[in-house]
Amino acid sequence: MLIGILWLHVISAMGQQEASFAHYWAMEPSFNPGAVGKESKINVVGAYNMSLVGFEHNPRTMYIAADMPLRFLGAYHGVGLQLMNDDIGLFSHKRILLQYAYKQRLFGGTLSIGIQGGMLSEGFKGSEVDVEQSNDPVFTTTDATGTAMDLSAGLYYQRKKWYAGVSVLHATAPAIEIGDRSIFEMSRMFYLTGGYNIRLRNPFLTIHPSVLARTDGSAYRVDMTARVKYTHDRKMLYAGVGYSPSNSVTAMIGGNFHGICLGYSYEMYTSGTGLGNGSHELFVGYQTELNLYKKGRNRHQSVRIL
Repeated sequence: MLIGILWLHVISAMGQQEASFAHYWAMEPSFNPGAVGKESKINVVGAYNMSLVGFEHNPRTMYIAADMPLRFLGAYHGVGLQLMNDDIGLFSHKRILLQYAYKQRLFGGTLSIGIQGGMLSEGFKGSEVDVEQSNDPVFTTTDATGTAMDLSAGLYYQRKKWYAGVSVLHATAPAIEIGDRSIFEMSRMFYLTGGYNIRLRNPFLTIHPSVLARTDGSAYRVDMTARVKYTHDRKMLYAGVGYSPSNSVTAMIGGNFHGICLGYSYEMYTSGTGLGNGSHELFVGYQTELNLYKKGRNRHQSVRIL
């Protein structure tokens, strides 16, 4: 019975959390559909995060997404596709989402109104559990899965050197039945993000502070990041640090290599888990230019490039 209660507690806890990425500033569509198509480029990103390394069944998250801007009916739009797989021990969370954003010029900047919808899948590998009492009616020893539709929405505004966004994931708070014994409840998750690009006297260097805050109404997390970026010709390098109060300190580094952006970060938790038991993250990004704008008219280039 104790194991069964613990299992149900873990399911409830999982419903209150979302995967965290140190490279959130390059993966904004992961938490705000209004950010798709924010640049005049086809943008493809991928990330792999391993948290609490050194512990058995530690969380592992893989994220792949692509987005691009479109122009039709005299207006600008953004579309995107997002795939994610999140494994925490014997639990797994998968999602496949389509994203759309309508863009409107406003106060010298661009306002994007985004929505996303798709499928969520939750699973539990009960067949891999070593249970002392295999006949416990509360605890399942077979694999179980469940699916549900999911909807989210967001606003994203960018103007010259700064940007800001607000969004809500799992707006419908879907409840997913896993087998016939448990219900996985997804809580609404609210996000607030913003950032600024600071130009220095050295034309090759810029500083990029950013922040991401999120809450489900009962718990919260804030990530503050500062990056220094070097850009010259077709070369780009960056290094930065991040801080999440009561959670962690993060260091990151990356750059462009043969047209592909590669990044790495290490997150060290401040809760006493040990220096070597933090989170490793690998980031990959690729962009290619699109020309959606009439020559000499309404031309816009984003200052948000990596």
